[in-house]
Amino acid sequence: MSARRTLRTGLAALAALLLAGCGIESTGPRGAGAPAVGANRPGAQTHDARLLFVGPYGLRYAARVASAPVGPQEAVDLLLEGPTAAERERGLVTLVPPMKGEVTAAPSAPDRVDLHLPVPVERLEQAAVSQLACTAAKAVDLDQTKVLVRVHEPDAPGTWDLRCDASGSAYPAEAPKPSA
Repeated sequence: MSARRTLRTGLAALAALLLAGCGIESTGPRGAGAPAVGANRPGAQTHDARLLFVGPYGLRYAARVASAPVGPQEAVDLLLEGPTAAERERGLVTLVPPMKGEVTAAPSAPDRVDLHLPVPVERLEQAAVSQLACTAAKAVDLDQTKVLVRVHEPDAPGTWDLRCDASGSAYPAEAPKPSA
């Protein structure tokens, strides 16, 4: 029995050594660098603008921090400035061309925004129309699918009514909702 006892004692000592000596020393607090950037302070009021750009895999929203609530006009103005350097690094671009004249966007009722363009819609790529309409819609409601966008073209009677799907593609409001 002494061989068994020696074996048990050896195994117990080995187990204790393995459990106690995992190779990590006990340490106190250590500096870990600068605080996180982009994290909101608990209780702090933050706002952001959701701008629709075109990326390598289609339409993509980019969020920009703002100091105050961002309405449709402010969001469209930011979109017209184009992507930031960081957004360009992510592969985001805009297909909204420079336009002579002013683009305006204003809420006209709950869940409705009027978008006035200085050029006819036919001069814009479909993705550019989506960028403008869905950026304005997202500024009215984070669920842009609830918002009716009434597009006003120069010298055209009436409006061209659009809705946005969840991915940011604009489609005629009277058309059936595209399936996802």
